[in-house]
Amino acid sequence: MSGSDLHPFYDLHTHGFVRVATATPKVRTADVAFNAAAILECAKDAAEEHVDLLLYPELSLSSYALDDLHLQSALLDAVDAQVEAILKASRDLAPVLVFGAPLRRNGRIYNCAVVVARGELLGVVPKSYLPNYREYYEKRWFAHGRGCVGLTIACTGREVPFGTDLLFEAKDLPGFVFGIEICEDFWAPIPPGTQAALAGATIVLNLSASNITIGKADERHLLNRASSSRSICAYAYSASGHGESTTDLAWDGQGMIYELGDLLVESERFDLAPELCVADVDTQRILAERMRMQTFNDAAEAAGRPEDRYRRIGFEHAAPRGDYGLRRPIRRFPFVPNRAHKLDEDCYEAFNIQVDALMRRIEATKPKCLVIGISGGLDSTHALIVAAKAMDRLGRPRSDIRGFTMPGFATSDTTKSNAWRLMEAFGTTAVEIDIRPSATLMLENIGHAFADGQPVYDTTFENVQAGLRTDYLFRLAGQHGGWVIGTGDLSELALGWCTYGVGDQMSHYGVNAGVPKTLIQYLIRWTIQTGQFDPGVDAVLGDVLDTEISPELVPAGADGQIQSTQSIIGPYELNDFFLHHVIRWGQKPSHVAFLAWHAWKDAKSGLWPIDFPDDAKNAYDLVTIADWLEKFLKRFFGFSQFKRSAMPNGPKVSAGGALSPRGDWRAPSDAVADTWLAELAAALPPLDA
Repeated sequence: MSGSDLHPFYDLHTHGFVRVATATPKVRTADVAFNAAAILECAKDAAEEHVDLLLYPELSLSSYALDDLHLQSALLDAVDAQVEAILKASRDLAPVLVFGAPLRRNGRIYNCAVVVARGELLGVVPKSYLPNYREYYEKRWFAHGRGCVGLTIACTGREVPFGTDLLFEAKDLPGFVFGIEICEDFWAPIPPGTQAALAGATIVLNLSASNITIGKADERHLLNRASSSRSICAYAYSASGHGESTTDLAWDGQGMIYELGDLLVESERFDLAPELCVADVDTQRILAERMRMQTFNDAAEAAGRPEDRYRRIGFEHAAPRGDYGLRRPIRRFPFVPNRAHKLDEDCYEAFNIQVDALMRRIEATKPKCLVIGISGGLDSTHALIVAAKAMDRLGRPRSDIRGFTMPGFATSDTTKSNAWRLMEAFGTTAVEIDIRPSATLMLENIGHAFADGQPVYDTTFENVQAGLRTDYLFRLAGQHGGWVIGTGDLSELALGWCTYGVGDQMSHYGVNAGVPKTLIQYLIRWTIQTGQFDPGVDAVLGDVLDTEISPELVPAGADGQIQSTQSIIGPYELNDFFLHHVIRWGQKPSHVAFLAWHAWKDAKSGLWPIDFPDDAKNAYDLVTIADWLEKFLKRFFGFSQFKRSAMPNGPKVSAGGALSPRGDWRAPSDAVADTWLAELAAALPPLDA
């Protein structure tokens, strides 16, 4: 399929992605022609990889470690000539090139970033802060660029914009706006790149030389991560590599790209061969976060509205359309901890947010007991785990947890057995109440067909059971001087998959309200693997994890098939993916579908840092993703907000978002989903082929 035939949905640029790369080219000390050829070699490689923006190290044209050779006119003349050579050779190359060079202006030499787009010299940005301590002597050779605003510079016989007040903007690709700082600049207390971001740059580039010493790579990561997070931008960094002079220093060629504090890609350090470090930056996500985070805009206002002080240098990017694949990590399970080196710490934190929140509520209200319905399923199991740990930490006996299992018309022997095993293993007070007689009486009283022996298993049939269970729990809490722990989770709240009022939507404290289904599964696994409880508990927890997710409200069919939640509302792994991108980033449905397709179109391994079930390796095609996303949008935006508007208290757990009307999510209960459904339908390619 040619680029012109490709549906816009598959084009990265349609969704606001900009392909950024850092380059570690070959370099030879003071050999300007050699270095120019190496810059072009990387540019050609980047063009083949459909890179939009290519960043090189500091002074990459001349090489960095030149000392007094920077002051030699022959070298500076060669730099000017080779800039011209790069311009001529790059006319047919799509990537915007940003490389370093020493340039003269008005009797001074500046350490500069040179910006080239399709053979056009767009502008030159000088370095603001010159290190002159320990091994650095840049003030011996260069003038600083602070205060260089509104100026031009003569280079290759052209007079082009020059200064620290330059932003570069693609006229034909909204969101593609970049600013520049150079090495030491982002070690400064107030980096120039921060001002560029406040002025509107979604991408900040750092051309760096940065010799390597022990621990410095970690320091660079710290500064890159902080810069991208604090300035709400993508931050690309490229340091000098092998070939620089090692008279007194060494170089590792570290390249990396961060976005909003997330590491997208990093290079192999100490590589002898030229290297490209490529990632797709999501400018839509960046701009949406800036709209959402008023602190960023307040900071821009406090800084005197820097967008008014910057010159925007426009260029026609005109990159060819194509499905090039998405070059960035996409978390299939965005609510789930994914940092292998911090895995135990992250899980500990998530679990103890719930535990501590429950402890505080117990301390404040001093209940005689906690009342919880135990179904043998995931949610009630996790709520019981949290309650048991809270009681342990408060020094109260677990018998103060009153667990009630309440079998109904479709309760399986497996879940009933698991419920009893859980309560016995945890040492709770355990009681069984058969709700079938009460449910039958209520169905009879309201004239439901089931009471006459007809197999009518409608919503009323289901809600009678769910409502009775919660009703019993509230009455039991009153009887025993306690209160009800809610077991419903964030995923169910998002989808409205809960019975409103006196049903599983209601409790005295919703301990799982901030935890989606995928995270609950993960935390139970972590509980087992880290030995939070004794082995007898772990065995039951493993069996719970292996049980099909089902509300068990409708009897099994003639074929023995039980009611499956995910066959009705969709796979929780997809729904949680949709939920994260909608509530955390406010992304358009088409953007969510595009990300989901790239995340799930192929089965992958190693998705979870600890053991995960086989279904974590699932794959979904675009038709399936679009179908479940449409259903998600209808449920989330269309008819479930009223349940969230009346939800009980419960702790926020994940930075991925929560749905409390007092916290992350405020929405009208009578909104409709039409806008979101229309956007998705208009953006998708034909799916009937």
